[in-house]
Amino acid sequence: MSNGKRRARPLPGRSGPEKSASSRPRPDGCRGSVLFLAGWGGPTLAGNPGCQAHGPVVSAPVDVARIGARLRRHEAVRILAIGSSSTQGIGASSPAFSYPAQLESNLGRLWKHSVHVENAGRAGETISETVGRLEASLGSGAPDLVIWQVGTNDAVNGGDEGQFSALLKRGIDAAQALGIAVLLVDQQYYPAIKDLGQYERFVSLVGATASAEQVPVFSRYRLMKTWSEQAPDLLASMLSADGFHMGDRGYDCMAQLLADGLVAMATPAGAASRPAVTAAAHP
Repeated sequence: MSNGKRRARPLPGRSGPEKSASSRPRPDGCRGSVLFLAGWGGPTLAGNPGCQAHGPVVSAPVDVARIGARLRRHEAVRILAIGSSSTQGIGASSPAFSYPAQLESNLGRLWKHSVHVENAGRAGETISETVGRLEASLGSGAPDLVIWQVGTNDAVNGGDEGQFSALLKRGIDAAQALGIAVLLVDQQYYPAIKDLGQYERFVSLVGATASAEQVPVFSRYRLMKTWSEQAPDLLASMLSADGFHMGDRGYDCMAQLLADGLVAMATPAGAASRPAVTAAAHP
């Protein structure tokens, strides 16, 4: 990727500890090879009532030029999903219900194309551990998109904020140096946040660093906090029994939001339109 970076709008902040391993918006405002999920009161998803966003869930366009080019050439699409327990799928009833697995299923079904979403989640990690794994993964093969879920354990543990921002920048720069687009996923909101001020500072650091680096953020924190404000029972239905990690329904919703936007933006021009995701392909 060239040194010139896309401008991203800043994103607000979020909360909650990750433990060691153990609706839907309509795409809007999109042009060319970018993705922007506006999500203003989209229709309720069949099979997942309440999976809708009432404001933007992605802070800025996502560069999906590489994905679009692969689709035009009928080549397999590869997405690297990296992060901690929310990526690994802690809280899901099985690995098939993790968000990367459901995203892969959704994209493959909608594109009718070979899609591989690599699940590189590792529960309990902080950014200092994940950034090294990200760099190693990039060195072993360049994906078409990196979705990096980041910051929950750092927020919970109260790590060094300056170091967190520096490491986040380092990981983003490593991907961009190879021309690979990055989409950050910020922390989840959950009711039992112990130090809301500290937690939301880390949420804000994700947004501020993303804005400076001109990459988009999927604002899971804002999405989930809105669910809580609308109806505590709605948020509870998206969480697992531990009240912290997402459960099957929450991961399903996250995967659907991502899949619908990516499909809308990266489907080759002239291709038949694809139906929106309406329900997860549960085993």
